[in-house]
Amino acid sequence: MAQPIEGFYAVIPAGGVGSRLWPLSRADAPKFLHDLTGSGQTLLRDTWDRLAPLSGEDRIAVVTGRAHRAAVEAELPGIPDANVLLESEPRDSAAAIGLAAAVLSRREPDVIIGSFAADHVIRGMRTFEFAVQQAVAVARDGYICTIGIQPSEASVGFGYIKKGDELVVEGAPEAAAVERFVEKPDLDTAKEYFADRSYLWNAGMFISRADVLLAELERNEPELHAGLMELAEAWDDRDRRGPVVDRIWPTLKKIAIDYAVAEPAAERGRLAVIPGHFDWDDVGDFASLAKLNSRGRGELAILGGNARVLADASSGIVVSQTKRVISVIGVQDIVIVDTEDALLVTTSEHAQRVKGVVDALKLSGQGEVL
Repeated sequence: MAQPIEGFYAVIPAGGVGSRLWPLSRADAPKFLHDLTGSGQTLLRDTWDRLAPLSGEDRIAVVTGRAHRAAVEAELPGIPDANVLLESEPRDSAAAIGLAAAVLSRREPDVIIGSFAADHVIRGMRTFEFAVQQAVAVARDGYICTIGIQPSEASVGFGYIKKGDELVVEGAPEAAAVERFVEKPDLDTAKEYFADRSYLWNAGMFISRADVLLAELERNEPELHAGLMELAEAWDDRDRRGPVVDRIWPTLKKIAIDYAVAEPAAERGRLAVIPGHFDWDDVGDFASLAKLNSRGRGELAILGGNARVLADASSGIVVSQTKRVISVIGVQDIVIVDTEDALLVTTSEHAQRVKGVVDALKLSGQGEVL
């Protein structure tokens, strides 16, 4: 793109631990602070580089936890201090994105914001940029817009968006109304969705005028909206911000923006979708990480700058953060993650079950490895 999109502000929610990527992803080093693709930089930095041409570097806000401030600012040395919005504790995506909308709306009443997760992998910049351009055009018309991904397989790991009637919006030839959201399906249902090209993966990307998003939030979650507006009123006053955040933020309802804003907007015919024709992955578990990094089917992907791996007739992924020699012989779809204080061994088929290990460690009082 030659010029950033006029009136557009990118928002990067950088939260969540990524518990299905334990023990690589931890509370003090969540997955957005890792290089998971071999690009030589973190997923957060990749996200910044992807959004900067669309908004300009001075129009990207990051919403993250206080504990991650130093790491985020080290990764993004060009980010203005005012554009780092700090949460005192995680309160889910409606609070994070709503805070950005409320703060940015006070600074610029007509601003259009686009929210893009810090820990997703996207390949195909031209098609991504075109999708965002269309979504901004739809947002100017007063809709809340999401970008749905054209499925490449019958996946049970994602929620789906049912695309409805086409919308006539100048500058957005692919715009359509959202008929409904669908939770993660079973395999047979996922195969039906894949055959029906009107179903798209829900990638959690939302583009809207900030005031429109806030009005929808007020309609559906008035107490959450009221708290966010009080926060925004004090946000740019350094003396007032800390006490107000400490008082209000812990009381905010934990709810995803899908439930607080997107699904109710879809029911009222105010949610639109643009199909995304680019490669996208939320790197949700080690099976998807193996696919991202494998050079070919049946090969073993290896991550780690100093990994010492010997492989023979094996496939899957090995992630090593130690100097240990790891030998993998005659096993298929293996997942090995070796860190200084924890070792994970599973298979791609069971990669989603890693979250259960994290839950078990919490219950057993072994949170020091999380």
